Amino acid sequence: MAVKSRLSREESDMPNWFRLTKAVLVAGGLMTSAAHAEETVTWWDFLSGGDGVRMKQLISDFNTAHQGKIKIDATTLEWGTPFYAKVQTSAAVGEAPDIMTYHASRIPLAVKQGILQEITADDWKTMGLSQSDYAPATWDAVTSDGKQYAVPLDTHPIVLYYNKDLLKKAGVLGDDGKPKGMDSRENFTATLKALKEAGVKFPLGSVTADGNFMFRTIYSFMGQQDGELMTDGEFLAGDNAKKLENALSVLADWTKEGLQSTYTDYPATVALFTSGEAAMMINGVWEVPTMTDLAKNGKLFDWGAVELPVIFDHPSTYADSHSFAIPANKGKEISPEKRAAVLEVMSWISKNSLFWATAGHIPAYGPVTNSAEYKAMEPNATYSSLTTNMIFDPKTPLAGIAGPIFDVMSNFFVPTLNGEMEPAEAVEEIKAGLEDL
Repeated sequence: MAVKSRLSREESDMPNWFRLTKAVLVAGGLMTSAAHAEETVTWWDFLSGGDGVRMKQLISDFNTAHQGKIKIDATTLEWGTPFYAKVQTSAAVGEAPDIMTYHASRIPLAVKQGILQEITADDWKTMGLSQSDYAPATWDAVTSDGKQYAVPLDTHPIVLYYNKDLLKKAGVLGDDGKPKGMDSRENFTATLKALKEAGVKFPLGSVTADGNFMFRTIYSFMGQQDGELMTDGEFLAGDNAKKLENALSVLADWTKEGLQSTYTDYPATVALFTSGEAAMMINGVWEVPTMTDLAKNGKLFDWGAVELPVIFDHPSTYADSHSFAIPANKGKEISPEKRAAVLEVMSWISKNSLFWATAGHIPAYGPVTNSAEYKAMEPNATYSSLTTNMIFDPKTPLAGIAGPIFDVMSNFFVPTLNGEMEPAEAVEEIKAGLEDL
C-alpha cells in the first residue's frame, strides 16, 4: 500500500523528481498484524547539522508510515567520544537504546567490549536485505570474525570541492567541468600553482590545524600506494612507514610552496572556500548541504565536488560508514516484538535512503544508488564512483573515530603539515607511539 508523505518546507524547494519519489513511502513492512500494540523504539544518534535535519525528517516519515504500529522516539547526543562512552556505560547497566547509529570503524572495539548484538542471517532475511545489496568494502566494514554487527546506512568519504569560476579564470577547469591535473602529483601541483599565479590566496584549503581530520587525507594517499597502517598486528610494517612519509611529504611541500592553507581549523577551512579565498577544499561529503543551501540562496559561486586526485599510483579514498546497530543491553533481553520493530526501522530507512543522499552521504543500499533518481543528483552522482576505491580503518579495537590510533598520529600531523617537523622524523615518532599502544 502506498502512503502519501507529509512534505516538509525543505522538500518544497526540491526538484519535482525528488518530491515524487519522496511522496511514495514503503508502508506495512515486517510488523503487519494490527493485533500488536504500537511498539516504541528508543533511538540514539550523533547526527547534527544538515544530516541531522534530514534524519529527523526520515524519522518523521517513518512514524507517519507506521502510525499505530511502530514509533521511533529519537534522541541526538554529542558526536565522538562522549557518544561512545555513553553507549558503553549504558549497555553495561541495561539502559542503552533499542537502536543506535554507529561508525563502522568503531565496530571492532565494540565487539571486544561486548556491547553489540549480532545481526543474524535470519535478521537480514527478515529485513529483505543481503550482502549483494552493498559494496564489498562497506559490507566488510561491519563484519567481525565472519559475523555482521550493523546495517550500513551510507559511506561518507572525503572529496575535493572546487570553485568552477576561479578554476576557469586560471585556465585549469577542464571541458568536462572538473579540475585539470587530477591524474598525478605533478599535474595536480601544476593546477595549484596556476591558481596561485592567477591571484588565488589559497589554491587548496585543508584542515591543517586538526590532525584527526587530516588523518583522512593522509590515509587516502597511503592507500593510493597500497599502504597499510597495520599488517598482521604490526604497525607500519615493511615499506609502509615510507609510504606514510611519502603522503606527508606531498602535503608538507604544498604548504611550503604556499599552495595550501596553514594552521586552519575546520570552520575556517569551510569559510575560506565559501568566501572564494580558497579555490579548492578537501572535506567530507557532509558539507554538500552547506554548499547546496548557500547556492540555493544565491550566496555561492558555481561549484562542484569530485573524488580526490590520484597523487600516487591509483585512486583510493578513506571512508567510514554510518550504520545501525543494536546494543547488547546487559541483563535485558529484547523481546521478539521489539526486535521485529527495530529490524523494520533499519530496513525501511535503508530502502528509503534516497533522501539521506541530500545530506551528501552515499547511501550504502545499492538499489538506491543504482536508481535513476540518485544518478540525477549532483554532485553526488559524480563522486559516488569512488565507492569502488574506498578504504576503511584497519580492523583493530585501537582504530576508529576518536580512537587511539587517531590520537597518536594526529599529534605529529599538525607540526609536519605546517613546516615545523620533517616527515621522516614524524613517521619515526608515529611508529614508536603506535607500538606503545
